[in-house]
Amino acid sequence: MQRRRDPVERADQQSTDLYDVSTWEPRSFLDVLAYSIYNAINYGLRAIVLAVALAITLLLLVQPGILVLEQPLLGLFFGLSVVPAALLAGFIWYTDITSNEPIGLLVATFVLAVLFATFAAVVNSVTRPWFEAIPLVGTVLFFFLIVGPVEETVKLLAVRVFAYRSESFDAVIDGAVYGAIAGLGFAAIENAIYIAETVSETEMGLYTAATGITTVRALVGPGHVIYSAIAGYYLGLAKFNPQYAGPLVVKGLLIAAVVHATYNSTVSVVPDVIASLAAIPLEFAFIGYVILFDLAIGYYLYRKIVRYRRTYSSVRNDTDDASSPELTEFEPPTR
Repeated sequence: MQRRRDPVERADQQSTDLYDVSTWEPRSFLDVLAYSIYNAINYGLRAIVLAVALAITLLLLVQPGILVLEQPLLGLFFGLSVVPAALLAGFIWYTDITSNEPIGLLVATFVLAVLFATFAAVVNSVTRPWFEAIPLVGTVLFFFLIVGPVEETVKLLAVRVFAYRSESFDAVIDGAVYGAIAGLGFAAIENAIYIAETVSETEMGLYTAATGITTVRALVGPGHVIYSAIAGYYLGLAKFNPQYAGPLVVKGLLIAAVVHATYNSTVSVVPDVIASLAAIPLEFAFIGYVILFDLAIGYYLYRKIVRYRRTYSSVRNDTDDASSPELTEFEPPTR
């Protein structure tokens, strides 16, 4: 977006020094001091936020860490729980037709999502008792007003504070890629915490309990990737439509948060109904419902990615030589 200019600057023919009249850059000692203080506050606040997030993360990972030290194979269950989400995030990365995203930025986004997920954990823990005290609708309100908005916001922040500012974030679809990676990071730490809590509290054998909860968490992980990829796609649109950046970010978060809350509100009810009506084991009904839900929402994301790819190929073909081979729908682009 072009910088707005004061009438004096617009009328000037670049022949007058407009410093402290209508333009400004740090020149004097006071200018440099003000500039330095601002940068210190700006970057200092970010450092404080990251430090707090790191401290909370380390605190939350104490229990999983102790369990892994006692039973090293439990680490394998942590890893297995994120395999489906990782494969889905990899597929979304693969569909980026524009350019490869730097590994460093992908890793940074993953780590930031792990750190910021702890803020959501704290907010959820603090507010849940208030909503559970509300009869009948308290839990649903908790999912729609707290869990969905807060978790999707912290995942999007993991993209916004670093990758979004990079020159490598140079296409709308990059938002979906980094959003997917943020969802993967969020799922990774959430799975580790859930598995550790379940194993430590159960009276069943360690590996029996770990196998059950790992299966459940493996099914939940892809949802996080899909929801945050959708929000990330709209963040990408926001970057290239600055006049509507705010509404676009809000739209993406609304979609992701409502879908997320809808899943949380229905996953404990619908499988029971399916199991009763179809006379099948509850476990099969649960797996079937989660897969169908993710497929439905994933198809929404898939259509956006496909439309972007086709449009990208179309406009590129308009400017390329007629002899240039046309990309098929998911043919790897020349990077």
